[in-house]
Amino acid sequence: MSTAKINTLLPAPTWEDFLRAVRRGLRPATKLLEYELLGAKTTMRVGGPARVYAEPADLEDLRLLLRQAKEFGLPVLMLGRGSNLIIPDAGVEGVVISLAHPDWQKFTVQPDGRIWVGAGLRLKNLCGLATKAGLAGFEFLEGIPGSVGGALRMNAGAMGGWMFDVVEEVQLVTPQGELQELKKAVLHVDYRHCAELQEAIALGAYLQAPAAAAATTIRGQIETYQKKRVESQPREPSAGCIFKNPPEGSAGQLIDAVGLKGERVGDAEVSAVHANFIINRGSATSADIIELIKIIRARVRRARGIELEPEVMLYGQAWKDVL
Repeated sequence: MSTAKINTLLPAPTWEDFLRAVRRGLRPATKLLEYELLGAKTTMRVGGPARVYAEPADLEDLRLLLRQAKEFGLPVLMLGRGSNLIIPDAGVEGVVISLAHPDWQKFTVQPDGRIWVGAGLRLKNLCGLATKAGLAGFEFLEGIPGSVGGALRMNAGAMGGWMFDVVEEVQLVTPQGELQELKKAVLHVDYRHCAELQEAIALGAYLQAPAAAAATTIRGQIETYQKKRVESQPREPSAGCIFKNPPEGSAGQLIDAVGLKGERVGDAEVSAVHANFIINRGSATSADIIELIKIIRARVRRARGIELEPEVMLYGQAWKDVL
């Protein structure tokens, strides 16, 4: 019997094989769990479990997880603060990695004036630390419910500013575990997208503060943005804006114009405050949200001839497979 024939008869690697392989090398500080529920880790508060959930304590443990996942042919998904995504009710059959360990949340002003921010640092905390240091220009990030890593991946923006407006250099690790540092000039960044970070994982970035200012001045600008946000965005659990703005205008205005504010499927509802938000009234499911997204797209298409494209990510799946 040929070697090729023998190999086809060998049992496929199992999750238990993967877990045994990684546990041998992981440090005690790294968290590794099976069937960890993900809904509570998201801003929408919906979704099932991860087959394996990990919070690596350092780069070497992250690389080990990536190498072993690749060797065993297992999908890897990153989870930041859980905004801008919808997790399926059934969860995900993959290795979900979160940079939630404190070592990924650093904010360090460098001797050359640049600021190093770890991928796990909350954007709200970034703004607070910059304010204390008298560094202006990051205020627009304060109300985005995400982390630095997620903001880099999707070039998060608000109040007329974008993440890559303040980025000078990004540090990332490839799915193969290779460490890279890339200047902004070589990255392919556009609306809600950074091409190099669709597969690779952002570890952090060097930022350049646009200006220096008194802490009181910076706090005043943050308060102005906060007031605007409170007046224009819902306070209930949501994933943020559901659809990208089409070339024809504002997605929220289009949804409002076709009379969909208050439209509801189960406990998922189109916000009466901002029509491009779907809110969770308490016990919404991923299925409720997806069905409501289908209704919105169909109504806008029928009334205006415009195909709205989701901005929010369907975790572990592609929208084209469910819409």
